[in-house]
Amino acid sequence: MEKSKSNISQIHAPTYGNLITILSIDGGIRGIIPAIILSSLESELQKLDGEDARIADYFDVIAGTDTGGLAAAMLAAPDEDNRPLFAAKDIKSFYLVESPKIFPQYGGILAPIMRMARALWEPKYTGKYLHKLIRENLGSTRLHQTLTNVVIPTFDIKRLHSTIFSSYEVKRKSSLNAQLSDICIGATAAPTYLPSHYFETKDAEGNVREFHLIDGGVAANNPALIAIGEVTKEVHKGNPDYFPYKPMDYRKLLLISLGTGSTKVEERYSAKRASKWGVLGWFLSSGSTPLVDVFMQSSANMVDIHISVVFQALRSESNYLRIEDDTLSGTISSADVSTKDNLEDLVKRGEQLLKRPVSRVNLETGVFEPVGNGEGTNEDALRRFAKLLSDERRLRESRSPHARSPIKH
Repeated sequence: MEKSKSNISQIHAPTYGNLITILSIDGGIRGIIPAIILSSLESELQKLDGEDARIADYFDVIAGTDTGGLAAAMLAAPDEDNRPLFAAKDIKSFYLVESPKIFPQYGGILAPIMRMARALWEPKYTGKYLHKLIRENLGSTRLHQTLTNVVIPTFDIKRLHSTIFSSYEVKRKSSLNAQLSDICIGATAAPTYLPSHYFETKDAEGNVREFHLIDGGVAANNPALIAIGEVTKEVHKGNPDYFPYKPMDYRKLLLISLGTGSTKVEERYSAKRASKWGVLGWFLSSGSTPLVDVFMQSSANMVDIHISVVFQALRSESNYLRIEDDTLSGTISSADVSTKDNLEDLVKRGEQLLKRPVSRVNLETGVFEPVGNGEGTNEDALRRFAKLLSDERRLRESRSPHARSPIKH
């Protein structure tokens, strides 16, 4: 691998600032919800630093699972001018325009039965259009070329082990330096919905490595903890970009974690229903896939609970913002309904989420509850975090010996 081609900036390295900044985006077809949040955050950054400001300019790490991984790649991949390929607002448009083609909805009274029958023998969707779309947008760009560090978890079904594609690990394992398109096709291969993805890479010595990937959401639907882990390893290994930070010093982390929504408590599965399920019941029930839902939601919840406990114990909870909607109901909570009405409803839900009060998970019940200590709405919180991110970037530029020019206004 030619290190000279790396686009990760040394100008804004954490060693020149006071914080390590992390953005985490959950997996799921309801990616429109975090896309709206990202657009709002980028808009606030542009108010502070000019219309050229982009999400990738402010975060040391962008982590994403499933469609969150695709969003991370889109935000961090370079264009021909070595600037982010996509603005945050473009991701919302991407979902609205392309989702109906990625997840085509067949009409007719027999459509649900036909979809269910198909799901017994093969993935619900071929994935051909999605794969074509990803390759067209990301081209031949490889992981080491991203504008900031990217972390995308996947799961290798041949090895039965998670494979984490990390900008950090690429420096040590050139076999992980895959094309972003291959990584994202594997990362979005949700079991039962889309086909698994196989590809190969060659390391610096010419050794071939095989990948047999499915959606990393089966292990880490909320990738925030993996992102923190990657940073911690770099600090521990003495990466000069993270001098003089100490491993596990969460007080120096600024973390924004975006969920894709979950079903409200009253409409979730019950033990009474599940007690009658066999294999088919766990995979096909009321038009959904309970086993996949349980795996992905449980991993997301456990990560949020763990991080909340740690940040609260260190009294640095003001540096952690989790934006999630756990009150989805009916069709809007589905994994793959991409009708015009449902997509519009998801947009409305994302916009409403911005106006809701900042909430944190109740460590006893797992339900999100308003904080109620003057933090205001999620929109207010994003405005506050945007100011912190802008100030951090300015500080790094003022201290860095490599700085070329200050932020434009």
